[in-house]
Amino acid sequence: MTKIVIIGGGFAGLHLARRLSRTPGVQVVVLDKQNHHQFQPLFYQVASARLEPANISFPFRKIFQRTPSVRFLLGEALSIDASAGKVMSSAGEIRFDHLVIASGCRTNYFGNDEIAQHALPMKSTVEAIDIRNSILLTFEKFLSAAHAEREALLNLVIVGAGPTGVELAGAFAEMKKHILPKDYPHTDFSGFTVTLVEGGPETLGPMSEKSRRASLAYLQQLGVVFRPSTVVTGYDGSELIFKDGSSILTRNVIWAAGVTGNVISGLDAATIVRNRYTVDRFNRVKGYSNVFAIGDVAYMETPLYPKGHPQLANVAINQGKLLARNITAMLKGKSMEEYEYRDLGSMATIGKHKAVVDLPRFSFHGTLAWYFWMFLHLMLILSVRNKLMIFINWAWNYLTRDSSLRLILRRPDRGI
Repeated sequence: MTKIVIIGGGFAGLHLARRLSRTPGVQVVVLDKQNHHQFQPLFYQVASARLEPANISFPFRKIFQRTPSVRFLLGEALSIDASAGKVMSSAGEIRFDHLVIASGCRTNYFGNDEIAQHALPMKSTVEAIDIRNSILLTFEKFLSAAHAEREALLNLVIVGAGPTGVELAGAFAEMKKHILPKDYPHTDFSGFTVTLVEGGPETLGPMSEKSRRASLAYLQQLGVVFRPSTVVTGYDGSELIFKDGSSILTRNVIWAAGVTGNVISGLDAATIVRNRYTVDRFNRVKGYSNVFAIGDVAYMETPLYPKGHPQLANVAINQGKLLARNITAMLKGKSMEEYEYRDLGSMATIGKHKAVVDLPRFSFHGTLAWYFWMFLHLMLILSVRNKLMIFINWAWNYLTRDSSLRLILRRPDRGI
């Protein structure tokens, strides 16, 4: 029996584990800090109180309920000893014949500890709930806040104008327009301002010029303030400071400015490039015969992507699927297939009937793009039950421009 340990149950690790479960003579162990798989593209809808976290979270033990060849362990990988074939984790020592690192990435604060301490990240379901709690609490605090405190409470700043930042900005701008007047009919929230800050000159930098222009137009229609070519240098929890010397008083800063790989200690430091493991065309970590890396934490140079592949869900999914076939072939003594990413396109939604889609041969935006975005994301959800729940929520929101999911979940006695 060949034992394969997978660190991480994100898109890459999950697709790999599900396909390896069909391979005879293989025992798979999935190690993850969370007990559930998280559908990251819809985190922003949890953060903006449009979906419940359970709708986009899938318990691993449920996923692998009918696959006895896959075992799940809840714990964090602490270090790797490749020569001894073992992973040291918070769940104990785990031995392996082959190891796959699919640990994904985390929020990149670019070395600024002050920002890391006070800004709100969104790389997990828990962090999305934290954002929801923080924003909803801000509206409640505003009702009794002193005049001097109100400006900071009315400013929401999102740093990073990639798909995550753009989608968050659009969602909260729609909340201001359609939700706050209903929830607080006797309070004037017209001063509530959503500001989107970007270090580059445009929104959605990697997408087409047509999509960049359309996304900015949609944001402006919703009243979002866009600050291009603006670099953040500090944030103390009350004041966000920019490189040009200007600042914004704000109690809520959502950091969506970048990610960095979750590298685990133990492997040769020479294999790490920009916080990602250098791998060959078979996703094998260079210098190791039985250690692989896939997804956001893998750095693979190819003719089409000489600086590595983008850290996208499609890349992770495809690497997981191919590695499953390659490991199966390797165990049978057959040759493996080299990986190359085929870009199927990218998309982002800004609001109702406002989305942009880039496909390999053409781009489009508007209502059709919005329906296309919804259909594709709904199809990618794992379970039929969750697809149905999300569809019902989306249909209700579409018809009423409202939802009943604005719960503040905290433990005041523990400072949460």
